[in-house]
Amino acid sequence: MKKSRILVLAGSFLALGFWTACSAPKEETTEETMAPVEEVAEEPVASNTVVDIAIGSPDHTTLVAAVKAAELVETLSGDGPFTVFAPTNAAFEALPAGTVEDLLKPENKEKLTGILTYHVVAGNVLSGDLSDGQVVTTLNGQELTVSIADGKVSIGGATVVAADLEGTNGVVHVIDTVLLPQ
Repeated sequence: MKKSRILVLAGSFLALGFWTACSAPKEETTEETMAPVEEVAEEPVASNTVVDIAIGSPDHTTLVAAVKAAELVETLSGDGPFTVFAPTNAAFEALPAGTVEDLLKPENKEKLTGILTYHVVAGNVLSGDLSDGQVVTTLNGQELTVSIADGKVSIGGATVVAADLEGTNGVVHVIDTVLLPQ
């Protein structure tokens, strides 16, 4: 019993000391007593354009090489917004032998540009914005028709295999076929 009274008394003193320390008047700080604050430079916002999305994808190395050969990197890295229907490497491999190599030659830059801009639509068109039978005009001036059947979306006959990869200047939809303008 004597031990428990001592413990209660000791606990009371500790509590009183804690209460006194917490309720003691605070020392006022003024600008003169504050340490200078170092200015922190803002981190630049990481770029994630439609081009960056393609560059970051191991399935789009051929598309990236074509965009570079056509000198469209700067354009497609601009403000946009752009909707890009991005063929995979497998889509390019399905073209007749030698087609890609031929298109990447400097003398075929205009033809390559026409093909690539046939895969781009002005605006930020998400998959939910597409409807069956919808016609969209590409940057090269030609039109593509959207088909939606059994939950699958196609554009100009190419199936969308991944949709709505959003970037800072648009959106990318991955397709399984290279679209060729008429």
